[in-house]
Amino acid sequence: MKVSALVGQRFKERPADCVIDSHALMVRGGYMKYVGNGIYSEFPTLRRVTAKIENIIRKEMNAIDGQEVLFPVVMPADLWEESGRYESVGSELVRFSDRSNSKLVLGMTHEEAAVQLVREYAQSYTKYPFMIYQIQRKFRDEARPRAGMIRVREFTMKDAYSFHTSQEDLEKYYDVCYQAYNRIFQKAGVPEVVTVASDSGMMGGSVSHEYMLLTPVGEDSIVMCEECDYRSNMEAAENKMTNEAKGDKAELQCVETPDCKTIEDVCNFLKSSVETSCKAVVYQKVSDGKFVVAFVRGDYEVNDTKLRNLVGEDIYTAEITAEDCLVAGYIGPYGISEEAEVYIDVTLKGIDNLVAGANKEGYHYTGLNLERELGEVNYVDISKIQEGGICPCCGKKAITIKRGIEVGNIFQLGTKYTKTMNMQYTDENGESQYPIMGCYGIGVGRLAASVCEAHHDEYGPIWPISIAPWEVELCCLRADDEETKAVADKLYKDMQSADIEVIYDDRDVRPGAMFSDADLIGAPIRVVVSPRNLKESSVEITTRDKSVKAMVPVDEAFEYVKELKAKMFADIEAKVEAYK
Repeated sequence: MKVSALVGQRFKERPADCVIDSHALMVRGGYMKYVGNGIYSEFPTLRRVTAKIENIIRKEMNAIDGQEVLFPVVMPADLWEESGRYESVGSELVRFSDRSNSKLVLGMTHEEAAVQLVREYAQSYTKYPFMIYQIQRKFRDEARPRAGMIRVREFTMKDAYSFHTSQEDLEKYYDVCYQAYNRIFQKAGVPEVVTVASDSGMMGGSVSHEYMLLTPVGEDSIVMCEECDYRSNMEAAENKMTNEAKGDKAELQCVETPDCKTIEDVCNFLKSSVETSCKAVVYQKVSDGKFVVAFVRGDYEVNDTKLRNLVGEDIYTAEITAEDCLVAGYIGPYGISEEAEVYIDVTLKGIDNLVAGANKEGYHYTGLNLERELGEVNYVDISKIQEGGICPCCGKKAITIKRGIEVGNIFQLGTKYTKTMNMQYTDENGESQYPIMGCYGIGVGRLAASVCEAHHDEYGPIWPISIAPWEVELCCLRADDEETKAVADKLYKDMQSADIEVIYDDRDVRPGAMFSDADLIGAPIRVVVSPRNLKESSVEITTRDKSVKAMVPVDEAFEYVKELKAKMFADIEAKVEAYK
């Protein structure tokens, strides 16, 4: 491939709408082009990266007996009605009708299609276990697309579905996939990826893990313990805590607090501590609009995912009017309307003297003791764990919170889909049973962007050789010089003949412009042929990460590149083997 023929423009200026570096570099480098909100086209450079990621994934899935299939992008709504998700999934699922008024959906995930594909095939226990997977375009009507390929609406994903006759067999295969995923990320050149326990969300199931690339620009909060191996997504992290500031027991008093509708206002007015205050966060159910009130300690935040799981359906932030049963800004757990569904968080347990809303305009309670005023209290975990909190695993106050990008996930789905869609098999005793499913996903484009985010400098991506668009960039400085061009042309042909992926820049441009483009393309190895170097009968060979810089005799350059390429691949494989 020659740079002069490469489709896609490269330019110096950082696009104003690119928030993170990987997005800016991939736009500047001619990898992708904006089409619509959260929708991009891939230029050949990015397509070469994603194709290599797909091949790494494909080899690992095949190695664990996966069988590649392909599901449709457009599916009839009745498949999703069978599973119950046609109604339960929110607006991120695109629903529409065709010319015959048949209801259809755009595939954002394919559990239903997987069950539909194999439920007639797998009617005997002798067919189990098996795993099918696809690499497919999907569409999710994401509310807030951001950061280029990190969070989009249309995307390419590998999703796999395994089917089993026992929970034990699922768990065994789940571990096989767990290890395969670790190998995939090692081979893609991002050993920094870590696994965290996660919430299953709309996917269902009881056990799930996410693969997170730790980076300050990540959109997910990762809870980690500095004393043990505990790691969890914020959504799934248990908040274990004990209240040290309990306050002295006091008489319950209803105190006027004019114009004090926030925790800060109330605490300042009453000269009380935020650690002994009770905050109300109000939601409404999507199904019927009923109020759901979550009470947490004043300095904590409600974990929406935990609360949604307890409620058992989608909820949204409430809009309270004067006609409603709640008094905005003055809501408390004592004397609250029975029309509201109430949840009291564990952060309030053990506090003997609380400040809380009195459910009366302009008034708060002081001296509130939940057990005394309410009797038996059912405390639930609906709050976000905080930095320095108690580790749910080892019990030490060693929690730290980092940011990460989710690049993969795995779920133990159980029988959620096989039961609702009536997929059954006959066991060895002639009885009908529901298969148990696992689900395993990797976002291909997101992984490419995440690798760029993890490995770049101010000039461009530093691609691992396993997924780099080209392994070598050959730069011919002064293509108008006969000797220089002849040496570069020969190296180009030799590398092509040896199946070395090389992109050849033979344009008549200034060295600065050529090197700038080379940085944006990010090939791991760069070979520079110039009249100056040829005076010493040498070419310059460097690596994109600046770990190698050598003047190599012309007649040794080809072998040097071959050996350097082999070493780079060997270094990646060594990390995979070390992990094993």
